[in-house]
Amino acid sequence: MSSPRTRLIHPAWIVAAVGFLALVGAAGFRSAPGVMMIPLEEEFGWGSATISLAISINILLFGLTAPFAAALMSRFGLRKVTTTALLLISAGSALSIFVTTPFMLILTWGILIGLGSGSMALVFAATITNTWFYARRGLVSGVLSAGSATGQLIFLPVMAGLVTTSGWRAASLVIAGAALAVVPLILLFMRNSPADIGVRRFGESEKVAAQVAAENAAAAPAGNPARYALTTLREAARTKTFWALAIGFAICGATTNGLIGVHFIPSAHDHGMPETTAAGLLAAVGIFDIMGTVASGWLTDRVNPRILLGIYYFGRGISLMLLPVLLSATIHPSLIVFIVIYGLDWVATVPPTIAICNEVFGKKGPIVFGWVFASHQVGASIAAVVAGIIRDQTGEYTYAWFGAATLCAVAAWISFRIRKTPTAVS
Repeated sequence: MSSPRTRLIHPAWIVAAVGFLALVGAAGFRSAPGVMMIPLEEEFGWGSATISLAISINILLFGLTAPFAAALMSRFGLRKVTTTALLLISAGSALSIFVTTPFMLILTWGILIGLGSGSMALVFAATITNTWFYARRGLVSGVLSAGSATGQLIFLPVMAGLVTTSGWRAASLVIAGAALAVVPLILLFMRNSPADIGVRRFGESEKVAAQVAAENAAAAPAGNPARYALTTLREAARTKTFWALAIGFAICGATTNGLIGVHFIPSAHDHGMPETTAAGLLAAVGIFDIMGTVASGWLTDRVNPRILLGIYYFGRGISLMLLPVLLSATIHPSLIVFIVIYGLDWVATVPPTIAICNEVFGKKGPIVFGWVFASHQVGASIAAVVAGIIRDQTGEYTYAWFGAATLCAVAAWISFRIRKTPTAVS
């Protein structure tokens, strides 16, 4: 293999850059539900719970697809799986403009986009990090994780404006086009592994590369990728670390994607705030999310990731506890403080979680993270539905915010108690 020193730019950074753009392109729909809920309610007369069901299925599949996608990437490579995922997202978003019933919304928003975005979930970032990088893993996982936040930052204001001026269907078509536009970049620049082009991982010595190559050859996945993913789950589930990460990440999903991501804009609207203003605030969360996630990746290379997780969850709980008294028709400085703190914390949990998975579960770390991420989306899916029901029954989201704050305290306690000693999965 050629030495990385002979190249001006290590190919790993090119793969990471293309992966980042793919995550940005796939992130369009992640920011869409909050903007589109009210227009759908007004056009079809559907309640929050009905629309939340389609979003909940999307979120659930977004998570449950992830471990199987990781196994497919291990078997068939990054390029094929990523291309297929982007095509599914584009198709689901484009076809959604024809919906007239809740079932059709579930089919497009829920199933097609759920399967596609699940294959482009953060497990994609974990796979790139583990496959292409030996050094700077924390930083790279942080930057890639910020891809979704960057997508939110780009798409939210655009979609809010489109929904207001041209309707929600125009916004759906923009998402479809954005996902489709990334496909040529994947086909041209994405590579499945360093071995495909005769290089080592970034920061990897020749001795370590030879050792890892021998281990990978001996443990190369064969047969059904689904069986491989399920076998990995069975092995990981025997460890307390897996359950600690899974429970913590389920609470993480419930308090981000499921609650803030879906219901922040409707909640702000309930308090008299215009949708475009609320969408701008949620986009601002994306700005600080990028900063917080990259900083978290940098810290993960230097600080015990268990301590970081505990601090992140505790801070999030405090901010959610205060949110009900901060929302109003106008933007107060205290609400800006919430946006900054919550934004810095939004996906900051991902780099330390990936680091613990790789540390404890070794070469199967990305697939284990896929299952941990599945729990993230299960939590998000439940929260999306429950918050919608709370809104329909009480007329407000207050109990949802307080419940989420309590769950964050539980996640912080669990994270601090994760053992540091690796318990490798064979």
